[in-house]
Amino acid sequence: MSETPDPEVIELASKVFDLARTGDADALAAYVDAGVPANLTNDKGDTLVMLAAYHGHAAAVAALLERGAEADRANDRGQTPLAGAVFKGEDAVIRALLAAGANPEAGTPSALDTARMFGKTELLELFGAR
Repeated sequence: MSETPDPEVIELASKVFDLARTGDADALAAYVDAGVPANLTNDKGDTLVMLAAYHGHAAAVAALLERGAEADRANDRGQTPLAGAVFKGEDAVIRALLAAGANPEAGTPSALDTARMFGKTELLELFGAR
């Protein structure tokens, strides 16, 4: 039995990943509501939430989280969406992830470590770090 992916499935997945990168919250929500897994990952382990977070799309992040996506799911390099949002300085995304229960200590480096590395004292306070 062949493990070759169906080209139509690959095309659909590519489209959905592009929607996450561009932040089309309504279209992402519709696809997930229609059966696309909320935690769909690409070949690097990046979830839809990771891509939306890294590209600064708080509404898309929130829509995915509301549909069961994991806030702390790390990619193959151990990076979490929250750490990516801290790195990119995406405050609205950070708040959306925290509202969904994201853990600032998850991942490598964690969002907490990333905030420390870049001297983001306001985020350290937000994360409750001492």
